[in-house]
Amino acid sequence: MGRKICGLLALIVIFLFYSCKNTSGDKEFKNQVVKNKIIQQPDGTISLKVDKADCYEDAANPSSNTAEWSVKVLKSGRFNVWLSSATKDTTDLKYNNKVMLSILDNRIEASPACDKIVHNTGDVSYPWYRADSFIGSLYIQDTGLFNIQIISEKIAPKDLNNGTPSNSDNSKLLSVFLTPTTR
Repeated sequence: MGRKICGLLALIVIFLFYSCKNTSGDKEFKNQVVKNKIIQQPDGTISLKVDKADCYEDAANPSSNTAEWSVKVLKSGRFNVWLSSATKDTTDLKYNNKVMLSILDNRIEASPACDKIVHNTGDVSYPWYRADSFIGSLYIQDTGLFNIQIISEKIAPKDLNNGTPSNSDNSKLLSVFLTPTTR
């Protein structure tokens, strides 16, 4: 009887040791996955910089250039969607095609215009200005990990011009912001 109890205790200890070891491994794996994702800020804002995105370029058809992010949404709700562009011409961003943003089943298509001009920003240097464009709003119903994708001819690969527009460029898409709306 004593041997059965000792054997049973030994099996329990081995099981607990194995379980604890696997749990810590799972936590390490989850932390590594979260480090490679964009996480919604505590105020609810989702900030997506194009130079941090997975970008896909189509040299034959630049209007299908795509930037994509994996985003962990912590708070659902309605969001206003803003684009930030680098431009020299603050009256016309010269987007030839509409910009399309999609997340889950939500899709926004819009032609960006200069709604706000931001001076003295660290995003761009003179003679460039940052122009922010409101393109619409959308509702994110659930929380969790989602892919957000934007398609525009103004998305340039990371290595092009070291992240700044060249003199031949009219404008370049810098980032996308989803800001929570309040009632």
